[in-house]
Amino acid sequence: MSGLVAYCRPGFESDCAAELQEKSGLLGVYGYCQTQSGDGYVTYRCLPEEADHLARKLQLRELIFTRQFVSVIAEIKELSQQDRVSSVQLALLDEGVQEAFAQVKPAGDLRVETPDTNTGKELSKFCRKFTVPLRQGLRQCGWLTDKESDRRPTLHAFFINNQQLILGYSYSYNQSPWLMGIPRLRTPSDAPSRSTLKLDEAFQVFVPAHEREARISSGMNAVDLGAAPGGWTYQLVHRGMMVQAVDNGPMDQRLLDTGQVKHIQTDGFKFRPKKKNITWLVCDMVEKPSRVADLITNWLIDGDCQETIFNLKLPMKKRYAAVAEYLQNMKQRLVDEGRGKYELQAKQLYHDREEVTVHIRWL
Repeated sequence: MSGLVAYCRPGFESDCAAELQEKSGLLGVYGYCQTQSGDGYVTYRCLPEEADHLARKLQLRELIFTRQFVSVIAEIKELSQQDRVSSVQLALLDEGVQEAFAQVKPAGDLRVETPDTNTGKELSKFCRKFTVPLRQGLRQCGWLTDKESDRRPTLHAFFINNQQLILGYSYSYNQSPWLMGIPRLRTPSDAPSRSTLKLDEAFQVFVPAHEREARISSGMNAVDLGAAPGGWTYQLVHRGMMVQAVDNGPMDQRLLDTGQVKHIQTDGFKFRPKKKNITWLVCDMVEKPSRVADLITNWLIDGDCQETIFNLKLPMKKRYAAVAEYLQNMKQRLVDEGRGKYELQAKQLYHDREEVTVHIRWL
């Protein structure tokens, strides 16, 4: 087996595959995808040298439905239940494998992972325990550095089930910082709703850690469209911002008591700020995605915000094609009517469901 394995949300394998096919084709690689609904991953078949090219050039941050992808080294279909470490060592010490993946050895880190499925969750406890002996075994056979190094590729042991394992690698400059591509967040006990985790994750995914102090800081002005009961407003308040929360529905009283929130009871599609001093616009309204996309684009073009994070609800079928169309229309308007360079990213976050989160900012 050779190619890529892309981790995704279960049920979105076809969208992940459609995106991989399109983006890899643009890089001159023409493989094919194998998917099964509910697996939580997609296999993209291509030659090893093509997979390595994609591992370097296919930018994870530009993929909407892929949480993490790895270039495949080997597949073990019947892992020994008595000595799993030796089974992995044998696969990696194969002469053909060592020759084909000389640029990977030794890897600088190890991640033992599973798909984001019920089967994967059942294996998670085993994976945590297995990581230490596997790390020791990989160091013994020269496939892992003695100390962790972010200058070397990362080795991934991706357990499909307790007998089937895919070994792969990713480059440190083109990978998710989180195991399985999933940030582990807890809902704050005083948050008005679990939707607060969507914005928390979005800030972590879209704003690099070394830029957060400058771009997400106390004293900034923000607007939350469709704010009630305040899940997203909570994240803005928590970061010290002054927030105009726009919604006809009731807001959580604890947020209003902070003195940082002004509740504006009106339609989010009709509201505009009186001053051009808004840094962040956020929006999680349950509306037609084309309508939300047009609204946010208007705010950006009119200079009513500097950065925005918003959700686009997804259709039932051909979701990648639909999202690509929405984003292309926004990009075209920002170029034709905008005021300079911009950055746009879109991702189906772990805490999203039937939606995609988009981030745009003027540069």
